[in-house]
Amino acid sequence: MEKEFDAALDQGPVLTLDPFMDKGLETEQGKEERSVKAEEPEPVQVVLTPQEEKQVEEFAAKIDLNNAGMVLQYGAGAQKKIADFSDSALEHMKTKDLGEIGQMLADVVGELKELDKEEEKGIFSIFKKGGNRLTGMRAKYEKAQANVNRICKALEGHQVQLLKDIATMDRMYDINLSYLKELSMYILAGKRKLKIAMEQELPAAVEKARRTGLPEDTQEANDLANRCSRFEKKLHDLELTRMVSLQMAPQIRLVQNNDSMMSEKIQSTLVNTIPLWKTQMVLTVGLNHSAEAARAQRQVTDATNELLKKNAHMLKMATVETARESERGIVDMETLKATNQSLISTLDEVMKIQEEGRAKRREAQAELGRLEEELRVKLLEISGKRA
Repeated sequence: MEKEFDAALDQGPVLTLDPFMDKGLETEQGKEERSVKAEEPEPVQVVLTPQEEKQVEEFAAKIDLNNAGMVLQYGAGAQKKIADFSDSALEHMKTKDLGEIGQMLADVVGELKELDKEEEKGIFSIFKKGGNRLTGMRAKYEKAQANVNRICKALEGHQVQLLKDIATMDRMYDINLSYLKELSMYILAGKRKLKIAMEQELPAAVEKARRTGLPEDTQEANDLANRCSRFEKKLHDLELTRMVSLQMAPQIRLVQNNDSMMSEKIQSTLVNTIPLWKTQMVLTVGLNHSAEAARAQRQVTDATNELLKKNAHMLKMATVETARESERGIVDMETLKATNQSLISTLDEVMKIQEEGRAKRREAQAELGRLEEELRVKLLEISGKRA
C-alpha cells in the first residue's frame, strides 16, 4: 500500500479526456510544487502554478461537448482515483486497533493499582506481620513486574507501528491533496468550457436557428443545450466527489492525531510511568530493609537492656545474700538455743530415767527380800515336816 501511495504522490495531477484509454499520460507540472488552500469557501477555489493554469486553459479548449462519450467520461479518472484512494484509506484504518493499545495501558494501570491496595495502610504496614507478609509482597511485585514488562514490550511494538502509520498518513494526506487539485482542475476547466458554451456557442446556435429557420439548426441548438445541461450535471458530480476528497483531509488528520496522541501516551508510559513505578519498588524494598534492620536493632537493644536488668537483679541478690551470710556466726544463736534446750531436756530425761531406775531397784530389792523370806519360810516348813 505504501508503494502505491508513493507512486500516486509522484504522479501528481493529470488531466485527460479519455481516462480509461490514456492512463499513461503524465505531465511535468505534476512534479512541481503543489498547493491547495487550507480553507476553501468555494468548491473550485484552488491555487495553481502558472504551468497548471496553462494546462487548465489548454485542456478547456480541448473539451468537445459534441462528443457524448467525452462528456460521460469527463473527470471519471480523477473520480476513480478518489474512490480507490478512499477504499485504500478505509482498509488502512480498519486494520488499526487502538482499542488493544488502550486495553494494554489499562492493564498497566490495573497492575499498579493492585499493588497500591497493599499499600493503602502505609508502607510500614507491609512489614508489621513479619517475613511471610514481606515474602508475599515481593512475589506480587515480581509477578506485576513480569506482567508490566510483557505489556511494555507489546506497547513498544505498537508504538513503532503507530509511528509508521503517522508517516503513512502524511503521504496519504499529500496524495489526497494531489487528487483534490487534479479534480479541481477538471472542474475549473469544465466550468470555463461550460461558460464559453453557455455564453457564446449556445446563443450563437440559437441565433442561427432563428435566422435560418431550418429544423436541423433548431435541433442542433436544442442538442447543444441538452449537452450543456448534462455537462453541468457532470461537473456537479465532480464537485460532490471533490467534497468527499475535502472531507478526507480532516479525517486523515484526525486519525493521524489519534495515532500521535496514543504514541505519546505509550511514550509517557514507557519513559515516565514505568520507570517511576520501578523506582518506587526499589524505594519500598529499601524501606523494607531499613525497617527490618531497625527491628533487628530494636530487638538487640531490648535483649541487651533485659540482660542488664536481669544481671543487676542477680548481682543485688547475690551481694545481699553474701553479705548476710558473711555476717552470720559459725553457729546460729537459735541453733545454740535449740541445742541447749535439747541438751537440758535430754539431761532432764536422763535424770528422770535414773530416778525411776533407782525407785524400781528399791522396789525390786524389797521384793527380792520378801521372796527370799517366803522361800526361807517355805524351806523351814518343809524341813519341819520331815523331822
